Amino acid sequence: MATVTQLIGQSVWDANGVWVGHVVDIRVVRHKGELQQSHTVYGLVVSQLRAPLLLGLTREREGRAPWVSKALARVLYAGCAFVPWADVADYGGGEVHISALKGELDRA
Repeated sequence: MATVTQLIGQSVWDANGVWVGHVVDIRVVRHKGELQQSHTVYGLVVSQLRAPLLLGLTREREGRAPWVSKALARVLYAGCAFVPWADVADYGGGEVHISALKGELDRA
């Protein structure tokens, strides 16, 4: 598994080789109740615009999202696509290849 810093900024390409955008944020699920707290990646937020300020915008340290951040994120994430981690076929070398088509992706 790549680290968050390795995935942010990578170019994303769909199953037909069409450029989708750059990874601007990563969505994770926190697993509570385990001896060591762990996280699982469940998807990538991809934008055709490079916007590094999106990283972590919607979360506080405790993982909660205040309403102001949620409202701001709706505006900043407009036009972004969400790629479920299950659709990621390959990553590394500055590129992420997905098994889905660009037109089939949900908007974040």
